[in-house]
Amino acid sequence: MSTSDTSKSPVNGIPQQPGTKPWAAQFFTIWVGQGLSLVGSQMGGFALVWWLTQASGGSATILATSSLVATLPLILLGPFAGALVDRWSRRRVMIVADSLVAAFSALLAVLAWNNALQIWHIYGIVFVRALGGTFHFAAMQAATSLMVPSDQLARVSGMNQVLRGALGIITPPLGALAMSVMPLYAIMGIDVATAAFAIAPLFFVPIPDPARGPRAAEGSPGLVRGLLVDVREGFAYIWRWTGLFIVLVVAALLNGVINPAFALMPILVKEHFGGDVLQLGWAESAWGIGLIVGGLLLSVWGGFKRRVYTSLLGLAVAGLSFATVGIAPAGLFKLALAGLFVAGLSNPIINGPFLAILQSVVAPDVQGRVFTAVESLAGIAAPVGMLIAGPVADALGVQVWFLIGGIISAAMGIGLRAIPAVMHLEDYRRESTADAGQFGTLSQASE
Repeated sequence: MSTSDTSKSPVNGIPQQPGTKPWAAQFFTIWVGQGLSLVGSQMGGFALVWWLTQASGGSATILATSSLVATLPLILLGPFAGALVDRWSRRRVMIVADSLVAAFSALLAVLAWNNALQIWHIYGIVFVRALGGTFHFAAMQAATSLMVPSDQLARVSGMNQVLRGALGIITPPLGALAMSVMPLYAIMGIDVATAAFAIAPLFFVPIPDPARGPRAAEGSPGLVRGLLVDVREGFAYIWRWTGLFIVLVVAALLNGVINPAFALMPILVKEHFGGDVLQLGWAESAWGIGLIVGGLLLSVWGGFKRRVYTSLLGLAVAGLSFATVGIAPAGLFKLALAGLFVAGLSNPIINGPFLAILQSVVAPDVQGRVFTAVESLAGIAAPVGMLIAGPVADALGVQVWFLIGGIISAAMGIGLRAIPAVMHLEDYRRESTADAGQFGTLSQASE
């Protein structure tokens, strides 16, 4: 298809006006800006983690608590954020969310400048930053399915994984270098400055919104009640989709074990392997290199025809990789790096096809509430894991979490193949609320 044809063709049902830019130019203008902003954000995040590690004397409990605080907004408030995203302009949501995150990064920089920064300050600011990220995630994922043609969603998902991997390689060494030559407030200032790359394009690039269901246009008197109904329907959507519900139960179990392990990575490097901030940077870079390789592999290969097979293969391989990190002796840091590399490579293989399934199956006007409900349920066990992880790691070491998580991941990657509802995950369709005048009903397209 020619470029001129592409610019006039509908993208997932949204007609393109004559003379507008092709979808790729519009989408990647935003995508590139978000990527540049993430460089500063992840440098700042790296610096904060190491600052906490030093300020707490290497306390696993402090680091686990910080990670717990960062997960709470998505788990507790994510479904409400998603329901609001389905009602509001997704472009405006991203502008406000990114601006909020930048403002609180600036506040943290001011506190550090005045030597007034305390651990509890970081907890509060991390919570607000995570809340802004929750709104941004819901809006961006829902907007992607309207800006990108359905047959390109898996490729874009692979590119997102490549971006994550590239950032995982670049930002840890940059963060470590920055920590050695400049104070924390200067690093947070970089985070604030790079936020402009994410916010500025949103003022100029149009982001389509889907046709709204009847309740989305309600005025203020019915807003709260309608919002609660929307949230309930987001969870009901998942409950009726048996295969997705099973996958999320497994994801919750895995996140409850593996998330604390990664949150405690600085302790693993410092206490078990006897490393410092440079070795921590190598560990995170190994994961990032794996993400790039996995994302490129997924983009070129495309996965199996039935996408769920690809995700389960990645899950089994990731399990073996996590277990390798869990058994690596103190003198074999390179073995742990190899495990992290393969685990990173497996991550796009797991998540890319799964996200493409959701973006292609879920109706655009309910994606905000469904995506955040998915994230909320998948992460619901993580706070419990975080609460347990700190004291257990202080007593038994961080490696136990990688070992247990690896065993469970490998078992689930193999065992879920025996469940028909999971193997037919992508065969379901749901009507749009705009077409049905209600939340719609699930139907199985094929067996």
